[in-house]
Amino acid sequence: MHRILVADSLEIVCTGLTYLVDQQPQFQVVAQTHNGTDTFMRVEQGDVDVVIMGLNMPGENALLTIQRLHELAPQVAILILTVHEEQDCIVRCLQSGAGAYVLKRSPNYQIVKALKALTRHEKYIDPNIMLQPQSIARLNHQDFQAQVTGYDTLSKREREIFPLITLGYGNKEIAQRLCISTKTVEAHKANIMRKLALDCHVDLVHYAVHHHLVNL
Repeated sequence: MHRILVADSLEIVCTGLTYLVDQQPQFQVVAQTHNGTDTFMRVEQGDVDVVIMGLNMPGENALLTIQRLHELAPQVAILILTVHEEQDCIVRCLQSGAGAYVLKRSPNYQIVKALKALTRHEKYIDPNIMLQPQSIARLNHQDFQAQVTGYDTLSKREREIFPLITLGYGNKEIAQRLCISTKTVEAHKANIMRKLALDCHVDLVHYAVHHHLVNL
C-alpha cells in the first residue's frame, strides 16, 4: 500500500482527490495539508510515499517547497496537479524534484496513471502537455538550481519560519506550529533578518514578494 499526502489550498480539491485515490487498491491517503509549511512538516514524519501537490498554496513558493521536500526525502515522489500549463513552470517543477506533472483539466485516470508511474520510479508528464524542444533540452540539463542570494544561506529551520513570518504569524503561533520555544523563534527571526540584511517586517515581505518566495 502506497501512502499518499494530498496538498492543495482548496479543501474541496483535497476531498475529491482523497476519494479518487482511496478507490485505488494500491493507494491510500494518509493526510491532507493546505500550505507548503504543513506539507513539509507532514512529510518529515516519514510515513508518506507520494505527495500530490498544487502550486497555488499560501505561504512558501511552491518551487521552494518542492526543492525542500526533495532534499529532505528524495525517496518521496512528488506529483504536481495544477492548472498551470506554462512551459517554464513545468520545467522548473520537474527540475526542482517533482516526478510527475498533471493538469487539473485532465481526466481522473491521468492522476492514477501518474501515481502508478511514480511507484515504478518513472517520470510522468500529462499527455495533454506538449513540451517544446527547448523545454526538453532544459530538462536534459542537470546543472539547474534556482538560487536566491541571501535566502540560500538560511538554515532548514529558518526556511520553515520564513514564510510564516511573512504571512504575519506571531512568535507564539510559529512556536506552537513548529513545536519549539518562543525564544527559539525570536533567535531564528533575528538570524533571518541579519542574513538577508533586512531591517523590519515590511522589508521582509518586500523581499519575499520580489523574489517570488511566497504566495500572498
